[in-house]
Amino acid sequence: MTLKSDVSDLWQRYDDDAVDAETATDDDMATVDAFLDALEAGEVRAAEKRGSEWEANEWVKQGILLNFGLRATEARSYGGVDYHDVLPLRETDDLGERGTRNTPDGTTIRRGAYLGSDCIMMSPSFVNIGAHVGDGTLVDSCDTVGSCAQIGENVKLGANTLIGGVLEPVEDAPVIVEDGVSLGAGCRVTSGFVVGENTVVGENTLLSPRIPVYDLVEEEIIYGHLPPERRAFTRMVESSMGDHELFAGGAYKPAVVAMDIEADTRDATKQEEALRE
Repeated sequence: MTLKSDVSDLWQRYDDDAVDAETATDDDMATVDAFLDALEAGEVRAAEKRGSEWEANEWVKQGILLNFGLRATEARSYGGVDYHDVLPLRETDDLGERGTRNTPDGTTIRRGAYLGSDCIMMSPSFVNIGAHVGDGTLVDSCDTVGSCAQIGENVKLGANTLIGGVLEPVEDAPVIVEDGVSLGAGCRVTSGFVVGENTVVGENTLLSPRIPVYDLVEEEIIYGHLPPERRAFTRMVESSMGDHELFAGGAYKPAVVAMDIEADTRDATKQEEALRE
């Protein structure tokens, strides 16, 4: 038996109402514990790139849901803080040996989250279960990395950035931020949006499948992703509501404009590399 088959079998029993938090056996709990260990070691991921497309690993997301469905809320304590949750926080003893650091007073890593080598988590910030944060990535102050989000290597998440979580439905791919991306302060990336590698996104930009991306490189309007090697920012465009009598002066809606990235823009994003040394 493999971990995947163990989780899949347990999920089927759970989905059939044959097991719950009260009836789960020691073997059942050993399976969900081993699953969390595999997530934290980076051995399994909630989504992977196959060819040019990102696809969700449904059984991994099922394993995460099992950790909620088969556990009861308990009073817990970590670092002198009392809280109530179904899961403990992640142990961080392994981070230092890989060159990853999390500053004190407010960096929170939930059980089942993966952080690669040479990462930095600034206070306060939060990484949720199932998230995968690649080597050399900076999670800045007031950032949230949601459940199952896949963050690439050498990514910079600017301060007060929200990476949304996508846990259900299990077949939906989560938010993806590929290698080398720089998100400016206050960005929001939600609902399974994919940010292509080496893209630089201006501060306070909302990236969501519901908002159009005007790609001036390919001269097309796209939804749900930013192509690689772009410089992107928010602009207001005319809305079809402009003809409504309530909007005598015209109505506008937010959109994202994506342009070819310029060398000086990419160079400017490297100025904070000293933080990683």
